[in-house]
Parts: sequence; structure tokens; C-alpha cells
Amino acid sequence: MKMIRVASNSRTSGVAGAIAHSIRESGEVQIQAIGAGAVNQMIKATIQAKNFLAEEGTGIVFTADYVDVDIDGDMRTALRLTITPSANAWQTAVPQPTAVGALKPISAD
Repeated sequence: MKMIRVASNSRTSGVAGAIAHSIRESGEVQIQAIGAGAVNQMIKATIQAKNFLAEEGTGIVFTADYVDVDIDGDMRTALRLTITPSANAWQTAVPQPTAVGALKPISAD
């Protein structure tokens, strides 16, 4: 599985394009960041990739994990997202109003 490392100065559009490309090509990708600025860029890029793929009818879902990373003998904690496609994830994320104006629950099917 491809691993994309994100830094605080990473261009979100570039990372988003790499995420979308990996989803199209192999169906999954992992992205990883260390530090608040890098995590911020990673999340923004993931949202942008979701929007790119939604235009093609593909949604994405991810799982998040903390992982220990050895950087020059120094152990750091990184946030890693594993992203996979979901055909209807972007459509079911918004609650739909019912005829009486109340919100109906999102179905899990």
C-alpha cells in the first residue's frame, strides 16, 4: 500500500491529487503526519481528495491510527489515515429531511 508523508508545508492540492490518484489506481492509500501543522494539511488534503473523487461518483472512508515512528533514533508519534473507496459514502453522510421536516436516521446499508 502506498504511503504518503505529509509535512506542515505540503501543498494540500498536491497531496489531494496523490490521494485521489492512489484511490483510482490501487483502491487504497495511507497518509501520515507528525505535528499539528502537518496533521492540519493532511486533513485538508483528505477533504479535497474526497471532493475530487465525489465528482466521479466515488466516496472515501478512512480509519485513523496513532503509530510510533523512528526518526533518526528518536521515537515520534504520527497520525496515520488508511483511506479506501466507498461508492456511496459521500451521499449518505448528509441526513435527508422527511415529509414532516424531521431528520431521518442515516441507514447503514
